[in-house]
Amino acid sequence: MELVLILIIVLIIFGAGKIPQLGEGLGKAIKGFKKSVNEADAIDVTPPPSDAPEAPPSQVAQAQAAPPATAPVQSEKQVK
Repeated sequence: MELVLILIIVLIIFGAGKIPQLGEGLGKAIKGFKKSVNEADAIDVTPPPSDAPEAPPSQVAQAQAAPPATAPVQSEKQVK
């Protein structure tokens, strides 16, 4: 009974001409969803394996933790 009431309300809101278009759009959306679920991803976001050897984690951590070696900047104006 509730389903009939919902269908009558949809018929009143959208009209008889729009219902086939809504059904077609819904069918295409479901078909596209099923297709995307069943297929492998077209865009592979995983990075390709690099041929260069990676640095051990201890060297990477040391390089990130070491502050840059710069000389202290002295002002040309001196306060007297």
